[in-house]
Amino acid sequence: MTEIEKTAGGQSAPPAAPEAIKAIPVKHYGRYVSAVIAIALLAAIVYAFSQGKINWHAIPDYFFDDRILTGVGKTLLLTVLSMVIGIVGGIVLAVMRLSKNPVTSSIAWFYIWFFRGTPVLVQLFLWFNLGLVFEYINLGPIYKNYWSDFMTPLLTALLGLGLNEAAYMAEICRAGLLAVDEGQTEASHALGMSHAKTLRRVVIPQAMRVIVPPTGNEVINMLKTTSLVAAVQYPELFRYAQDIGQNSGAPVEMYFLAAAWYLIMTSILSVGQFYIERYYARGSSRQLPATPWQKVKANMFSLGRPKGGAA
Repeated sequence: MTEIEKTAGGQSAPPAAPEAIKAIPVKHYGRYVSAVIAIALLAAIVYAFSQGKINWHAIPDYFFDDRILTGVGKTLLLTVLSMVIGIVGGIVLAVMRLSKNPVTSSIAWFYIWFFRGTPVLVQLFLWFNLGLVFEYINLGPIYKNYWSDFMTPLLTALLGLGLNEAAYMAEICRAGLLAVDEGQTEASHALGMSHAKTLRRVVIPQAMRVIVPPTGNEVINMLKTTSLVAAVQYPELFRYAQDIGQNSGAPVEMYFLAAAWYLIMTSILSVGQFYIERYYARGSSRQLPATPWQKVKANMFSLGRPKGGAA
């Protein structure tokens, strides 16, 4: 029989509690070095710009100028209309690509091949200069007019941007539809659902999880691409900023102003994209990602608490 330490009452002593493990964090010296290098590069860039003869006061003076605000409005309008054309055209082209009809499938393939393979600026100039080879447009009893009167700068911008975007949206929509398992469609048909109802209630809601993120990127990219339509005489934000810069003698400052407005608009669109992605993530993620406001509240309430979580 082994020896057991006994207490005065004859009971065995409780085992000693294990010592707490001291976790010593690993020092990452590379992080400190990279941080110092990044700060040094940032300081060098700021110093380089501070040496230039830039009139920074011109930016706030013209930031809310009526022409600039008009350009912002036209840029947003052009973005929305071009994306509507692109999304509608993309859905049609995606359905044509997935069709078993070789004619419609080939037409959709050729369209996507052409518009994705040529620069959007070239397409804009092509639409803008078609009046050199067509004196007038004749659609029979529907419409007839001179090409120069028909192809306005706005229509040129919409056709150039919208038709180009349709080619990219077609591939995005096609990828989203193909991402849904075929068993979902077969099960819906077994329950007696029609093909249209299956698309609307089963396939499309699941495909949106794949379609929404790249579509949000396309909207943001479209907002920036609208600056190219200045080349076809359509006045938008970049064109107005360019004109103001030439008249005021501060062209570089107006480019900075335009860049600031583009950053504001793309940031707002990025927030909207986050919430749309979060909405369609329901059912696929166990826990939805925290919103920016939820992260702020969590960090505020965690201030002052001990690391162990005790109040």
